[in-house]
Amino acid sequence: MSPTPLAYRMRPETIDEVYGQDHLLAEGALIRRMVEANRLHPLILHGPPGTGKTSLAIALAGSTNIHYKWLNAVQHQKKDLQIAADEARMYGSMILILDEFHRLDKGKQDFLLPHLESGELLVIGATTANPYHSINPPIRSRCHVFELYKPEKEDIKKMLVAALADEEKGLGTYRTNVNEEAMEHMAAASGGDMRTALNALELAVLSTPAAEDDTIYIDLAIAETCTQKKNFDHDKDGDHHYDVLSAFQKSIRGSDVDAALHYLGRLITVGDLTSIGRRLLVMAYEDISLANPQAGTRTLAAIESAERLGFPEARIPLANAVVELALSPKSNSAYRALDNALADIDKHGSPPIPAHIRDSHYQGATALNRGVGYLYPHDYKDALVAQQYLPDALKQHRYLRFNGNSKFEQAFQDAQTKINHVLKPTNKR
Repeated sequence: MSPTPLAYRMRPETIDEVYGQDHLLAEGALIRRMVEANRLHPLILHGPPGTGKTSLAIALAGSTNIHYKWLNAVQHQKKDLQIAADEARMYGSMILILDEFHRLDKGKQDFLLPHLESGELLVIGATTANPYHSINPPIRSRCHVFELYKPEKEDIKKMLVAALADEEKGLGTYRTNVNEEAMEHMAAASGGDMRTALNALELAVLSTPAAEDDTIYIDLAIAETCTQKKNFDHDKDGDHHYDVLSAFQKSIRGSDVDAALHYLGRLITVGDLTSIGRRLLVMAYEDISLANPQAGTRTLAAIESAERLGFPEARIPLANAVVELALSPKSNSAYRALDNALADIDKHGSPPIPAHIRDSHYQGATALNRGVGYLYPHDYKDALVAQQYLPDALKQHRYLRFNGNSKFEQAFQDAQTKINHVLKPTNKR
């Protein structure tokens, strides 16, 4: 038996051996059209670990008659890129597969640019990072960017069946019987990672003694032992982490408490208390705000309690905060009002402040008309008196418009109506 891992041996040699990624490889899809026309362009393949980025890159190269070379952007140096460029000149052109593409330093990027321009090197970069965040625009603009999706469970099962049947690269030399429950579990428990599923299958076959009929029987119990647990695709330093945070915030904003708790659980699983606390506090003021004014204070108390407790107990106050925020009425009127004011500042600049509300606490202020005519609100009923506060250019502008989604916000709206009746009786904006 070869010491090379099964997942490595089963790498596809052409795109017809790739399981999944139909959006890229089905009839009429762009990458298949490139291959059929034998007109590959520089590509960036990005997606979660185990989706087969490097395997697809090698399959692409194998589907053409173009020579290819594999390098790793971290392990290999600029001199290795120079060797690849020299080989490309010798062959006329060459496919250069670069793993960890987002880790190219500036020197390597500067080296690659002219070779990308000339077409000598058809670079296929593979990366788990979002290329729009992690790869410099000059490189990215010269490449087609394609996202690889996690394979569906049925695609993984097809790969496992192929590995069991393949006598040259797979486990076909073993007489193996994997029951449907075991196959289903290995495909599902891989979390969409082909590599994980193949590793589990290989371990199951090699570690299970053959029965009297020389057959290796793999049942659900063996499959569960060899997979150990479902692969959890969430690295708190990875690009996917920000997708989880985004889904977390949008679930709370959308009042779906079940989805919010699901994404909270995923964030807790990777132990990112800092990001959880920050997002909860932002949401308390961005999405709940005046509709439940005490939510911010209670959320901060829950975050501080979680930080003091640490995991696993920290999950308890966090759950309370998430449930309250998700089920609270929603309002973004306060910060939208500020954004409207900021937009006016951007448009109109800083028009003069009315003289009667300027600072008058210095000698000579009166001579400059500073503070002259200012009416002290506490001298009037309800501390309200009609006078202008906004600059002349903006005096008819209004920024705060309530959503009216709760009794709290309705009370604020009633107060605003009463105040504006005195301060801005002719205000139409």
